[in-house]
Amino acid sequence: MFVFTNACLVPSSFWLTGIPGLQSLHIWLSIPFSSMYLVAVVGNVTILAVIKVERSLHQPMYFFLCMLAVIDLVLSTSTMPKLLAIFWFGAHNIDLDACLTQMFFIHCFATVESGIFLAMAFDRYVAICDPLRHTLVLTHAAVCRLGLAALLRGVLYIGPLPLMIRLRLPLYRTQIIAHSYCEHMAIVTLACGDTTVNNLYGMGIGFLVLILDSLAITASYVMIFRAVMGLATPESRLKTLGTCSSHICAILVFYIPIAVSSLTHRFGHHVPPHIHILLANFYLLIPPILNPVVYAVSTKQIQERLLHILKAGTQPK
Repeated sequence: MFVFTNACLVPSSFWLTGIPGLQSLHIWLSIPFSSMYLVAVVGNVTILAVIKVERSLHQPMYFFLCMLAVIDLVLSTSTMPKLLAIFWFGAHNIDLDACLTQMFFIHCFATVESGIFLAMAFDRYVAICDPLRHTLVLTHAAVCRLGLAALLRGVLYIGPLPLMIRLRLPLYRTQIIAHSYCEHMAIVTLACGDTTVNNLYGMGIGFLVLILDSLAITASYVMIFRAVMGLATPESRLKTLGTCSSHICAILVFYIPIAVSSLTHRFGHHVPPHIHILLANFYLLIPPILNPVVYAVSTKQIQERLLHILKAGTQPK
């Protein structure tokens, strides 16, 4: 239902197009997207189960990995079920409150994930640059506090976004969102009123999260590399850097798709709309898929536990 005010309307719901320009291929697109979502869910649930069972992994680094797995499950589940419903059943309609809730979860937990990567960088810095105090500084309570701080930061940063849309932007030119999920700028660009405050706040949050977090992570790794270069032998340097390899890969997997998607959205005016939307979906799917793979490949204890589970499952009863 819509209430019209001059040339604008007050919608009670929005219409998500899915992948603009590729509507005829939705049923085929559902195959790779559903497969990737399944891989993401299975991979992250497996990581959670392995770390829970394997007591040798009850360390700060792997507790942070558990947090990442939960965040990745929330991020992918915030978007993929609705996207698949659009692909399979043509369920394009989404209630206004559901749309704002989806927007909050997507942006909030992307912010939380960035905060967890920052906490993991701090963990690696203490472990390598001050190893004798690592167990004193990164206690279980400290890890919980860092995780809670990342969550609270995400809520405080993103919480105002749906409120600002509700209170400041009641009128819209159209109900059609040319996107597969409710993203902040995709909604704001449809509004009839002055969107300057919303735009500035969104850009400010992007700067605080992506730029400052990435700079802080980079600074921590500069100090880590300086400490590593001071080690006596090449073997000890490689071994120490190996403890950071999975974290570095996970950071790249998270930040690169976001950066590519953001740059394409803001500056790629000649890029077809379906490329924008596909990139936006991939940046919510690629980290949940690759993070479990990265840590499973680079962590000997996780590999051994997975092999043990697989062998137990294939043995005759």
